[in-house]
Amino acid sequence: QVQLVESGGGLVQPGGSLRLSCASTGSNLDYYSVGWFRQAPGKGREGVACVNVIGDNSARADSVKDRFAVFRDNRKHSVLLQMNRLEADDTGTYYCVAKLGPTCPEDNPFDLAEYQFTGLGTQVTVSS
Repeated sequence: QVQLVESGGGLVQPGGSLRLSCASTGSNLDYYSVGWFRQAPGKGREGVACVNVIGDNSARADSVKDRFAVFRDNRKHSVLLQMNRLEADDTGTYYCVAKLGPTCPEDNPFDLAEYQFTGLGTQVTVSS
């Protein structure tokens, strides 16, 4: 059973960087495609990024494509979300999600219903 745990959130100034990590305290993530979603106060949950099992293919939302990167740390069986040039609109709770299978959802990598597991989230606040 996969039990997702996110870490790495915090308070950062605009233009700064953070690296979020997603790991599982149960079964490791080696057979799961992993995504990141976020939810800003008063808004719905939106997809941010997804990476496949092998780690050679990923998807990123247009709003973060030039600033965020998602990749796997196979040694630690975790998935990382590197966030650069952070903006106030990036503020929110960031959730890790996992889907059993080699690829991100093919029709829409940001369809939350395609993922079987979700973590409790980590807070990211971008403010001066």
